Amino acid sequence: MRLEDLGFNDELEKIGIENNPGGFEVGRVVAEHKERYIIWSDKGEFEAEITGNLRFTAKSRSDFPAVGDWVFMATYDSGIALIHKIFPRFSVVGRQAAGQSGEVQIIAVNIDYAFVVQAIDRDFNINRLERYLIICNSSNVIPIIVLSKIDLIDERQLFVILEELKVRINHVKVIAVSNLSQDGIDVVKTTIERGKTYCMLGSSGVGKSTLINSLAGKSIMRTDTISKSTNKGRHVTSHRELVIIENGGILIDNPGMREVGIADSGSGLEITFDIVANLSRHCRFKDCTHTVEIGCAVLEAVKEGKINEASYENYLKMGKEKAHYEATVAERLKKEKDFGKIMKNYKKEMKKSRY
Repeated sequence: MRLEDLGFNDELEKIGIENNPGGFEVGRVVAEHKERYIIWSDKGEFEAEITGNLRFTAKSRSDFPAVGDWVFMATYDSGIALIHKIFPRFSVVGRQAAGQSGEVQIIAVNIDYAFVVQAIDRDFNINRLERYLIICNSSNVIPIIVLSKIDLIDERQLFVILEELKVRINHVKVIAVSNLSQDGIDVVKTTIERGKTYCMLGSSGVGKSTLINSLAGKSIMRTDTISKSTNKGRHVTSHRELVIIENGGILIDNPGMREVGIADSGSGLEITFDIVANLSRHCRFKDCTHTVEIGCAVLEAVKEGKINEASYENYLKMGKEKAHYEATVAERLKKEKDFGKIMKNYKKEMKKSRY
């Protein structure tokens, strides 16, 4: 295995030269199992842990290695490695961590493209698709929508769904596939570029792992059937794992996500709902909320049918969620700052008491 096969390029090499803390080797994290990592490098596969210093200096879980990370490591003949430092990440796909206000759970890092997979028979939901698009757009990752299991509906139903998508989402590539009949799989294959990294996003049971197996031409990821009692996907993929397919593309599968809380403090919302962002410049008031104001260009567009009403309502919902996330982040940072001041004063007093 060469570093180039894992996506290493001239830009990463330059970053590596500038950031190497002490002549360490370079590798990429391909799997994680409870803070034990599998890393591939020019020398082969290593089982790795992080150093005590890296653990001590980590401010949050996001400072630990994740699948897709490039790392500096020391390797040993026993096949063991120690991770000393993580490369600067060029993209981080994350969601708001469940039950942890203002915290981000990393889904994947150093991703170029994200396949947003939805099963067309039971899982199809445009509101959820827009939610995933916000996550991608706020992470500097190009989204590609994949509608799976098209063998379960007829051509007319598929046409209606695609037209419905065009009304609300017309700036994202959409591919309809069947893992059973293999329809559309070749289209996905031609989309994948050698040396680029892709992740799979979607709920349990939508066919992400099966799609990876179809793209690889062999069984790589474990798959399962839909539960007959709940009609929901069984949670088969329990961890994130990086695989390389025949044409040189790099894929990361992810466990299915039932909740996708957005963690967007950037422009993901505005990019996803660009028509709203563009029209808002023509609103009468600069701080227009696009809800009740007179002279609101967005409300006028909704009234005239230029903006889909369901999409507009989802925009408002996502806007509230973003505002709540930003507020909780600000509150958490304030608490950390206040705690830091307390500790600083405590250390001063302890130093005085010694003399």
